[in-house]
Amino acid sequence: MSQSETPPRIWRVLGDKRGDNAQVEIVAEALARDRGWVSDLRHLEMLPQFVVGKPRVGPTLYHIDQSLSDPIEPPWPDLILTRGRRPANVALWIKKQSGGRARIVLVGKPAGWFSHQMAQFDLIVTSSETLPAPFDNVMQIDLPLMKISEARLEAGRKAWQARLDTLPRPLVVFLIGGPTSPFVYNAEMEARLRARMAQVLAEGGTPYIVGSRRTPKGFLDRVTAGLSDGVQRFDWSQPDSENPYTGLLALADRFVVTGDSISMLVEVARLGKALEIVALPYGGLGKLDDLRRRAAAWMFQARRNEGPGEALRLALARGLYHMRLLQQTRHFPGFHQILIDRGLASWMGEPSAGIGDHPALSATDGDVARILARIDPLLSGR
Repeated sequence: MSQSETPPRIWRVLGDKRGDNAQVEIVAEALARDRGWVSDLRHLEMLPQFVVGKPRVGPTLYHIDQSLSDPIEPPWPDLILTRGRRPANVALWIKKQSGGRARIVLVGKPAGWFSHQMAQFDLIVTSSETLPAPFDNVMQIDLPLMKISEARLEAGRKAWQARLDTLPRPLVVFLIGGPTSPFVYNAEMEARLRARMAQVLAEGGTPYIVGSRRTPKGFLDRVTAGLSDGVQRFDWSQPDSENPYTGLLALADRFVVTGDSISMLVEVARLGKALEIVALPYGGLGKLDDLRRRAAAWMFQARRNEGPGEALRLALARGLYHMRLLQQTRHFPGFHQILIDRGLASWMGEPSAGIGDHPALSATDGDVARILARIDPLLSGR
């Protein structure tokens, strides 16, 4: 774009999920910094039944409260940055109203990846835990664009330093997510976590266990049963207690994170903190489901060379996707192995020399530069 041309009109179409929004904001900030393209926010409020309930996938506004949302009206944008099922529906509706002129960059996997909807996104940016069908509009990056801001870390440090400084070191934080297919939270997992916490206590340190909204009721009680009073805890089921998460991110020495929580794993890894991953046990049909995910990981990988065998694999993968015989999914073990291979994590209880010596690449390095390079041609000739 020459200096005489008008900068593109860019909208950030976002809901109320802070983690989702932060990933879009990273791209928007890079566009403003590196291209000089400023974007406008279109904040969406959902109708009560769709705050948790999932609306159907497609170009629609039926799920948003238009009286509380920012106006969605012309002039339509040249580019939309969005993430999540609910905002993506609105982005698709805007594109339809613009006669197909508006370009959509979706950060994260589309919900309900039916082929006719997937093609409506001009660029889909997914990270390595997702297994998208290998179409030309899909771009895969390494780690999700998740990063705790310096301002949040500093606020957490100020709020919690006096309280955490009284605890024996090392301060080892256990971040607990919740069961997700194909994995379960069972007695075997509870026993492994309890043993690791007992090890921290035996070494004179402090284990601090932190649950989340997805953590099963009673799980923290069972894990900490029989351990000394030196264990610290935060439980989402006690709404009056203060969440120490950002304070612990800023001040703790080591983290043990359940493998189901991609966001917590990445936020710790990006800080360069020592990180242990809790391998998760499979449910009743979990191993069969894992085979399906491994098959998708092989079929849906990006083109590796220009040979005829690769062309055949890609054609077969796309055909299976169109027939809905093999859909996009996530493969957690593959993502865990990436963190370990890059020296960003170790398995719980295993030696971790060098882990945490250096932070992961900044979310604005490498991957974001590649994203901007893919956005540029979307706006050429507008």
